[in-house]
Amino acid sequence: MSLLTPLYSEHLASQARMVEFAGWQMPIQYTGIIAEHLHCRARTAIFDTSHMGEFIVSGPTAVSDLDRLLTLDVASMDIGQCRYGYLLQEDGGVLDDLTCYRQDNDCFLLVVNAAPLQQDADWIQAHLSSSTEFDDQSANTAKIDIQGPESRQALAKAMGYAVPNLKFFRACEWSVGDISCWLSRTGYTGEWGYELYLPSDHAPDVWQRLLTTTGVLPAGLGARDTLRLEVGYPLYGQELQQDRTPVAAVGSSFMNLDKSFIGRTAVQRELEDGPVEQLVGLILEGKRAARAGDKVVVGDIEVGIVTSGSFAPSIGAAVAMAYVTADVAANRPPVECISRTSRLPATIQSLPFYRDGTARKK
Repeated sequence: MSLLTPLYSEHLASQARMVEFAGWQMPIQYTGIIAEHLHCRARTAIFDTSHMGEFIVSGPTAVSDLDRLLTLDVASMDIGQCRYGYLLQEDGGVLDDLTCYRQDNDCFLLVVNAAPLQQDADWIQAHLSSSTEFDDQSANTAKIDIQGPESRQALAKAMGYAVPNLKFFRACEWSVGDISCWLSRTGYTGEWGYELYLPSDHAPDVWQRLLTTTGVLPAGLGARDTLRLEVGYPLYGQELQQDRTPVAAVGSSFMNLDKSFIGRTAVQRELEDGPVEQLVGLILEGKRAARAGDKVVVGDIEVGIVTSGSFAPSIGAAVAMAYVTADVAANRPPVECISRTSRLPATIQSLPFYRDGTARKK
């Protein structure tokens, strides 16, 4: 039986089309993926991301434990700062990508993906010192993403008071009425936005306050996926997998190689040898999209595989991300994607596809 987020009834009331995703009933769309996508790029969209997991890791050895577990630099984080990174196996394969928030000197919030949540919890706990505490707060926490160039004004209007002046990838404790929440200026769309963590039982009220604010519309997983694809963000289970290190996707980004972390040896070796494949962007000639699992070929020679693909509303073209051999990534010959019985011509380009997002604006 599928799990339900605290906002399930709200989605039904808005006539959302629901699908199962990572064991949860989630909205794929409300009015339509393209309309929701474009509204997020222009104004403000809200997303229910309560299916994601939230772990609190705390105690006197939390910093050293997390620095060993995560690729990101934990020790140098300021209170209220957040960083993106990876949880790796010993062989460098990606167990998950996550965001780490420093809430206090010895207290951290880890936000993980829904599908590997239990795997992550087990792995992390197995590698913690006896003096580090682990608390899975996923069942008690709702998460609402407010995304788009007007999101700050919309959030302030919905709540009735000003939003903290947060820099990109900074967070703070914030009150919604008399409820203490955690607010971060982060997101998965490439636009200015926030992620709001709050007690589950208060989520419907906050959702309704946002939903009744002028310029705010709900958006589903469909738009969330096309938005992240346009800006080249990798997705766990597609671009990021246990049988690959992150190197082919991001090089050395989001990994502090000046410290020791689980999987570092494998990552360092691949960086020194040079990856045999690389994640690239593909722009297809027609509007028909390639799909995950489609082969990428040069002539009759298979040179890679598509990991994500869709029509990209912001640029009016079908795009895809794919792993291709290093020589193809470097030389960029014309390629084709084999989609069922069709061959879809495509050109290779650097990621991201869409570069006009507002996420990093001051």
